[in-house]
Amino acid sequence: MSTFTLRTALGLLLAAGLTVSAAACGADDVPKDGKVTLVINGLPPATEKAGHDRFLANVAEFEKANPEIRIEAHEGKMDPQTFPAKLAGGQLEDVFYVYFTDPAGLIAKHQVSDISKYLKDYAVTGQIKPEVLRVFQDGKGGTYGLPYKNYSMGLLYNRDLFTKAGLDPNTPPATWADLRTAAKKIATLGPGYTGYGDYSKSNTGGWHFTTELYSLGGAIAVDDGGTWKAAFHDAAGRQVLQQLKDMRWTDDSMGSRQLLEWADLLQMMGSGKLGMYLATADNIPTIVNQYKGDYARYGLGPIPDGQGTLGGGEGYMFKAGLSPEKIRAGLKWLTFWFTSPERIAAENKWANETGQPVGLPEPAIYTGAAAATQAAADKQYANVPQANYAPFVASMGRVPVKLEPPNAQQIYAVLDVAMQKVLTDRDANVDQLLSDAEKQVNSILAGVR
Repeated sequence: MSTFTLRTALGLLLAAGLTVSAAACGADDVPKDGKVTLVINGLPPATEKAGHDRFLANVAEFEKANPEIRIEAHEGKMDPQTFPAKLAGGQLEDVFYVYFTDPAGLIAKHQVSDISKYLKDYAVTGQIKPEVLRVFQDGKGGTYGLPYKNYSMGLLYNRDLFTKAGLDPNTPPATWADLRTAAKKIATLGPGYTGYGDYSKSNTGGWHFTTELYSLGGAIAVDDGGTWKAAFHDAAGRQVLQQLKDMRWTDDSMGSRQLLEWADLLQMMGSGKLGMYLATADNIPTIVNQYKGDYARYGLGPIPDGQGTLGGGEGYMFKAGLSPEKIRAGLKWLTFWFTSPERIAAENKWANETGQPVGLPEPAIYTGAAAATQAAADKQYANVPQANYAPFVASMGRVPVKLEPPNAQQIYAVLDVAMQKVLTDRDANVDQLLSDAEKQVNSILAGVR
């Protein structure tokens, strides 16, 4: 299952407002043998032998270095079929995987433990970027988890098609106007070529609408004195839909195949006939491995106009009701591996030797010495053409990264309709589509507090 699909399913589950009390999580934390048993997830399935074995090897090394802790590792990260029952019944792992969209809801419903007072004993946590750590905090400074990775959306493009169309593959479009021009040139290369692709189905259309709106400085929703309201029926929202409508019908640069969802654009990029679409770096290995792509063919640039972009990531949280012993054990585990810059070189070496990509551009979660350690390790073991991603890397820190709105998946489903209409109906009324969507989104946001 794709990252997007998993995140979508989990977002819908959390939106249902499941609750669990801290008291439901009680258990004997320290068994008779004096060891703390820490239950975690994130173990790759046995069918993914290399990753599975590597995870267990790290567990064994950790237990050797920390003989007072026993790790009980569960397969998987987040199963949307079992998560609600585990959450309601207090059966979550002690330390469990989340997307960046999850912490706020879990914290608000008191479903996670505050680990703030323990962080001072784990120095590396002080080098995590404040804006990333803030995802796992409440408004009072309490911290309930740690980040592992983060991402932001950029422009994925086919460098070969840029060259064939007379475009500079080292200089991706800086604005949406530039992108529109480039898309028209690529679309004229011959039958079947598509200059720019976009989504409009299974919540992916609303997801991309949000990203494109952020690029223009817009917002999906704003908190107006404690009440959330839709904010996309404005000049920026009109520009997003109008430019897509113009590219589809006036320029004919988006192709006739529409109603696309997540895998469609990856397949089209792998075919060598698609010029550009918005994506994260982790799309590239999927295109290579599943759709017969080639790392040398793809470039990644910053999102056009660059007034903002959609970002997110993943991390681990501590379930409610944990004892101090388990919290300390969890922090030892996370800072041993997932948030340990000192282990990045060893992990990169292993990934390189097992044929997995090293050096794809991701925003680092660290500052200072930890960030330098990670950068050096990535450079040492890189096995992908990092020069192809230089435009995106150069934009890091310059393009503001914004997270998804409240009740994101419900909102995306509404905005799918607007994306579908402008891409399939030449006579679609942009203002009417935005007005209709605004009413529905305000109804969705009415219950957000």
